Formats: sequence, C-alpha cells, structure tokens
Amino acid sequence: MTTLRQRISDELLPYVTTPGQYIGHEFNQLVREGDWQRADVRVVIAFPDAYTIGMSHLGCQIIYWLCNHTPGVCAERVYSPWIDAEKVMRAKGLPLFTWDTRQPANEADIFAVSLQYELGFTNLLAMLDLAGIPIRAGERDDRHPLVIVGGPQADNPEPVADFVDLVVIGDGEESMAAILALYKELKANGVRRRDMIPIMAERFPWAYAPSHYRVTYNDDGTIREVSSSLKPQASGLRSQDSGLTPIERCQTLDFENAPFPTRPLLPYVEVVHDRMAVEVMRGCPQRCRFCHAGYTKRPVGVRSVEKIMEILEEQYRTTGHNECGLLSLSTADYPHLKELSQRVNERFGANHVNISMPSLRVDKMLQNIPWMSNSVRKAGLTIAIEAARDKMRAAIRKKVTDGNLMDGILECYKAGWSRIKAYFMVGFPGETDDDIRGIYDLSVEMAFVRKRIGKPPARINASVGWLVPKPYTPFQWAAQPRVEYFENARRILSDASRSGRTKAARVSTHDPKRSILEAVLSRGDRKLSAAIQRAYELGARMDGWDECFDYSIWLRAFEDTGINPDWYAHRERAYDEVLPWDHIRSGPKRDYLEGQYDDVYTQTQQAMPQAGVIPLAVLGA
Repeated sequence: MTTLRQRISDELLPYVTTPGQYIGHEFNQLVREGDWQRADVRVVIAFPDAYTIGMSHLGCQIIYWLCNHTPGVCAERVYSPWIDAEKVMRAKGLPLFTWDTRQPANEADIFAVSLQYELGFTNLLAMLDLAGIPIRAGERDDRHPLVIVGGPQADNPEPVADFVDLVVIGDGEESMAAILALYKELKANGVRRRDMIPIMAERFPWAYAPSHYRVTYNDDGTIREVSSSLKPQASGLRSQDSGLTPIERCQTLDFENAPFPTRPLLPYVEVVHDRMAVEVMRGCPQRCRFCHAGYTKRPVGVRSVEKIMEILEEQYRTTGHNECGLLSLSTADYPHLKELSQRVNERFGANHVNISMPSLRVDKMLQNIPWMSNSVRKAGLTIAIEAARDKMRAAIRKKVTDGNLMDGILECYKAGWSRIKAYFMVGFPGETDDDIRGIYDLSVEMAFVRKRIGKPPARINASVGWLVPKPYTPFQWAAQPRVEYFENARRILSDASRSGRTKAARVSTHDPKRSILEAVLSRGDRKLSAAIQRAYELGARMDGWDECFDYSIWLRAFEDTGINPDWYAHRERAYDEVLPWDHIRSGPKRDYLEGQYDDVYTQTQQAMPQAGVIPLAVLGA
C-alpha cells in the first residue's frame, strides 16, 4: 500500500513551484520518525499562510519548541499550501499533512492555529477543509482534533467564532503548557472531546469557548448582550451583578526563563527572515494610539543580556547564521541595548555577524548611533514616523518632532547611511490634506539633510499604509475613512511627487481595498463568520498577497450573506455601545481608552464625530 509520505513525493512535489517548501526534515527539526505514533498527545502547529512566512514566525517556533520538550507530546508543523499545491491536493485527494514526518493533520489531538493577520481567515478554513476537519465547530465530533486559536487576531475572535473550539487570549508559553497537561489528563481518563471544551474554558481564565456564549442583538445591529452557558460556580465567569466577568489575558510572568528555541529550524528555501532571532523584550513602553500590540502586550517583559547571549551562542552554534535579530515591538527601548550590542559585537564581530532589528524610534537614534555605526548593516535604515506634522504625531502619541527627526538622521548620514525607509500612515481622525501632502515634503527634507555634510541627497523610500482601527486601542470607536478618501490621498502624494521633480524621495502606497477589508474583520462580530465562509467558498485565499487578493470576491460574499461592510469599517461607535470583544479583557480599562480617544480631537482641535456610518465627506478631507 502506498503511504502518504510516498504519495506526497510522487503526486505533489513534481507538480508545484518551489517543492522544497513541502519536504520537511529541515535542520534542527525536533520530531523524529515514530514520535507521532508514540506520543500521548499529538499537536499540529498550524500557520495560516505560506511556508516562507510561517517559517519566519518566531511565535510558532517557540510553541514548537515548548511542545516537543514536553514529555509525552509530539508537535508537528503545518503551513498553508500555496494556490498551486492546494489545487493538486484537491485533484488527487491528498489530505493536509504535517511537514515534519508527513502525518495526516486530522489525526492530531489538538490543531493549534496562530492567527496573526485578519486576511489569513480564509486560509484557516482552507487548512481545516484540506485536513478533512469540518469547517464549522458545531459539525465536529469526537473523531476530530480540538481546534484552538491564539495570536493577536484572537484578541477579537468573534469573526471566526463559528470555526474554532477554544481561543487562547494572551501569551502562548504558559497557556500551551497548561492545555497540554490538562488534555493529557482528560484523555487518559477517557473524557470525550466535546466535553473537554467546557472543562478547559471553566478551568482557565484565559480560555474562551465561543460555542458556550450567546450573543443577542438590538434592532440596529449592535450587540445587546453576551451571555454564557458555562457554570458560574465552576468558572467564576459571573460577577456579583450577574454580568459576565471578562476572559483574562494570559501573561508569561517569568519572561526571562520562558521556553525559547536555541536550535531554530533552518529552511531549505528562501524565507522572509532567515536569521538568528531573540525576543529581547515583550511589549512596548510606548502607547501609540493606533497600535494594538502596544496596548495589549503589557506589562513589558525584559530579557537579561546574559540570557540573550546564552541563546545567541547556542543558535550560532546550531545554525551558522551571519545575522541576529534583536526583536521586540520597540527594540530601541530595551533598557540594556548599548551593553547588549557591545557584547554581541565582542563575541560575534570577528565572525562577521550583523545585528538586525525592527525600525528604530527617532528620539532614540542619537544615543544609539555610536554602536549602530559599528554593528548594523549600512544597506538601509528603517524608521517609523507615522505622521508628517508635529501636531498629528502628538495626537497619535508618536514621540517624534521634526527637530529630533532631522538631528537623528543627520547623525545617521555621518555614520555612513545613505538610504532610509520611512513608514507613514494615513487615515487618522482629525487628519487634513496638509498632513497627507506633508509626507512627501518631509521625505524630501529628510533626503536633503544629507547635503549638510557635503554629500548628495539621501534616498528616502516612504511607505504609506492606511489606518485600520483596532480593538483595545483608543481608535476602537473610530470610523475608518472610505476607500475614496485613501484614493484621494494617493493622488495628493502622486501630484506632490510629480511637482517635486526630485528622485531623492519616493512614496509608495498599499492597496486601500485590502485595508478596508482588514477594518471590517478587525472589529467584526460573529455574524461575519458566514461572510468569511462564503468568501472561502468563492475562492478567497492568501488575501495578504498582491497576486491573490480579489476584493470582488469579498464584496460578493458580503452581498450573499447580507453583510454591510460599511457598517463595520466606516461607522463611528458610541461609547455606550457593547463592542464584540467587551467580554474579553486584553487591554486597558475602557474609561482610559475613552480619555485617550477624546484627547485625539483635543490635539487636532476638531469636534468629535457623531456615532453612525460616516458619509464620503470624511473628517479632514
């Protein structure tokens, strides 16, 4: 009888692009032949995007490491097959398989999914469908794995509520360890799969079981009430006033010693980030008002220099990489950055290992330039500016002024940089045409600052994204501007570029339709599950990729399911509205966020808009 392993080699790999992304058995793979069969608990770690993205995701490598260092547990990886591979698999009846030793994914006990991006929701459905797991949670039985999701998009899991069994709110290390231990106990005692769901939800304050919650709606479509069928006496779910006590975020209390991969997987094909990587800090001391992660990943956890060096030593020994990423939401705020960079240079400089990090905050540049000039590759520098004018930066709490911006990049030019990538965002409440045009003007000014040291203008690549209001931020109530607003912003920037007549500054923009869809899904309720499933049935896949995204599919899905996307994306919410995620506590208290949102309009000296769907005449347009 032909095995699944052999079928993949014979019937899939010869017919797909980049077959190396499907072969598994990468260097440092933890799973060996027979581990799956011997395990008490089998876990699929699923990433709903292509291998080139999933292999670069540090969170999945952490969970993979944790699971496979837990006695009795075997965890294998699954990524979304690319479009061509999915077609071949469906045509030939090949099920979704694990990468490590090519096991049928539906034979797992737990199907754990990391939801990193709203536009990966249809990939989640494709993976379940290919695995032979019913897409809707209510159609599964005891033969199927528990489908558990986590990650940033799980903070508002309501749009995918109909597809998942359990949701983990917060960090994965302690929550995954607890789930594995309880699942092993329940399985050994013969507890049925369907009964495990409420047991876990009642046992863990950070575990959310959507099927055990009921949502009722007002006539205008807003939420009236969220109630739960879980036992109050067992779970503590109900407070004294009979209202729901929110699900609490799981925190990794001992970040210093949290499980971390010291022998990371090495891909066979090119991936987005192929390097050593250490999470030096979790969370961000800043609270830029648009940033979901800045408000939810708190309190900030800091890893010691000694622990980081210990991890890097082992990673270098087991990978041979020539670059190390010092990762966090705001690496410039890592309190021991100077000491760490010196230690890295002393240890790895002779081996030509380069330091890489996410974009630096401009106000931290000056103090970091001395070590950056010696250790960070000069190919280009990335900085996040977000808004072009001081007033708008103050409104979004971005601690950058034109003065410290120009001082900082001048020092960068002196240290040898000649190219800068700058990130901006358009669509903030209170924004004006001058704020938009200012993106180009500021980019030109940044380029010509280099002439002060007697050199030609620098090359500035300004990348402009569109605001997607996120839950747990002050903008969770804000109406996203319509697509016409963003198209007008593109014209303003294009006209400015043509009239500027310089090649020193280049402005690029993203597809605003994709950002509109992100806004619909980001703050959606569980009524959107029907639209997501319909989009999947109509062929939506890999929506985060330019070559795959088709907005017309989503518009048809919304029409077929009676969903008005404008109501989700372009509607100003009232402070007294029940938001879809209000029964989940993953960020600051509501009154704090209200005060922050009020201050945006104080800073921009504009009146707050009335609740309701915003027409085409958007504020500031």
